Amino acid sequence: MKLSGGVEWALHCCVVLTTAAQPVPAARLAELHDVSGSYLAKQLQALSRAGLVTSVQGKAGGYVLTRAAEQITVLDVVTAVDGAQPAFVCTEIRQRGPLASPPEACTRPCAIARAMADADAAWRDALRAMSVADLARSVDEDYGPATLAGVRAWLGGPDDAGRG
Repeated sequence: MKLSGGVEWALHCCVVLTTAAQPVPAARLAELHDVSGSYLAKQLQALSRAGLVTSVQGKAGGYVLTRAAEQITVLDVVTAVDGAQPAFVCTEIRQRGPLASPPEACTRPCAIARAMADADAAWRDALRAMSVADLARSVDEDYGPATLAGVRAWLGGPDDAGRG
């Protein structure tokens, strides 16, 4: 299974939003991740269309999660950015060519389609079992609690992060 790069950016943004004390402007998220603002805006729009983030207007505006990070799964983010289509789509190859099986002999999916559907279901179950909050906890475990605290301070503004 290959996911778009947008999934990675969207997940990073969701983890960052778990630390934010106020809405985070898209430009600030783009700066933090050193990515094009227009590219990141597409991912944020996808998250917004899926109801995972919302845009707050005004001078102190930006993006916020729409619900607790424990209630947003990694699968929610993947689906928002890349869609819900399965990774494999059977084209019924067994019904083609000189030794083609007739449609009436193909009443159930073939072994290949079943194996791929099982793998897709397992992959989705694993992503459904992991929340954005779990990812944020993993960042703390991997890099220490100062990492996300530093992100939070940086999001608060240049003076808050000692970058005046």
